Amino acid sequence: MDTSIESRTLRRITWRIVPFIMLLYFIAYIDRVNIGFAALTMNKDLGFTASILGFGAGIFFWGYFLFEVPSNFILHKVGARIWIARVMVTWGLISAGMAYVENSTSFYILRFLLGASEAGFFPGIILYISYWFPARHRAGVTALFMAAAPISTALGSPISASLLELDGWMGLHGWQWLFVIESIPAVILGIVVFFYMTDKPEGATWLKDDERQWLVNEMNKEASSKEGAAKHSFIKGLLDIRVLALAMIYFGTSAGLYTLGIWAPQIIKQLGVSSMTVGFLNAIPPAISVIAMVLWSRHSDRTGERTWHVILACLVAAIGLVIAGNSNGMFALIAALTLVNIGISCAKPPLWSMPTMFLSGAAAASGIATINSIGNLGGFAGPAVIGWMKDTTGSYAGGLYFVAGLLICSAFLTLLLSRSQSK
Repeated sequence: MDTSIESRTLRRITWRIVPFIMLLYFIAYIDRVNIGFAALTMNKDLGFTASILGFGAGIFFWGYFLFEVPSNFILHKVGARIWIARVMVTWGLISAGMAYVENSTSFYILRFLLGASEAGFFPGIILYISYWFPARHRAGVTALFMAAAPISTALGSPISASLLELDGWMGLHGWQWLFVIESIPAVILGIVVFFYMTDKPEGATWLKDDERQWLVNEMNKEASSKEGAAKHSFIKGLLDIRVLALAMIYFGTSAGLYTLGIWAPQIIKQLGVSSMTVGFLNAIPPAISVIAMVLWSRHSDRTGERTWHVILACLVAAIGLVIAGNSNGMFALIAALTLVNIGISCAKPPLWSMPTMFLSGAAAASGIATINSIGNLGGFAGPAVIGWMKDTTGSYAGGLYFVAGLLICSAFLTLLLSRSQSK
């Protein structure tokens, strides 16, 4: 293999694709979880309980669940450029509509529609990465893409907190300004996607001829190697038992991720600090986790090992949640949330490198979407149970222990899947 052309081609496609998809996910994640900051003042203005917030924040993922597989299949057919552009413009407009929520019913409806409109974005990008990067490089690239989630929390938390300070300007509450202003980038970037993205390597005019030919040959060779292991049908990706196992593993990690996104600001607020202080404190754990995530994923790529990279990360996150449930002081709580952030962030890239190791084509499109749509229901279960437990017991501890249990189950299922694959 000509390593010079490989490194040259990978460097060029990495610089062309990765920073851009990171920016897209940065905006997507802010629009998913900014409800956690909006709730610091919105709950009082609208009379929302913790249960209403938890259920409404989580119902987003039912919209995701119902529309994600067909959305990803359409992306595979029409191309990422057109479909990702459609997804972003639609979710940006609905996210802006969150500013006009008046009661729990309108809150639930708009959160559901936001999930339905965004369905297909995340698995679509994971599928898109599999079109451009050979499997041996995929965990590292996926880690860079997914690093946008903790980065968006680290940078977005102070921004969201500052937007709450606009309370009363032009007759709107601060949380209304938060939704309106943070929705604008999604619409703008949706238009940019249409002109910037290239669907497949064959159409990459920005690559040199030899680079493009090397990449096309490499990806075709990889797809051919899966012919015997996976039928490239849409139904194959839906019904593969490994896909369903990965979906259940992802369920636990999603519960952990959106527990952080939705409830961390509320949990920190209990320390009696201001909203701006919440913003800065909430930025610390994800900022640290970005570094851990990239290093962990590179180690996974370098060793070719995925199973224990997922298991150990899930267990670290579970330990962090248990500690957070027993923390009263600021230092202990932020340290615990840092552990959770590191564990959740490190588990996802090696996990997302698994499905495209045995699926390709339409099977990969449906398989990845199935994993994400079922797995993301953890984003409903975690926040909803925590909200219910908070209203029932007056504490976040029981809900945090529940999510920790889900992560332990994810670790166990990963081990079982690995054992079944090795037989």
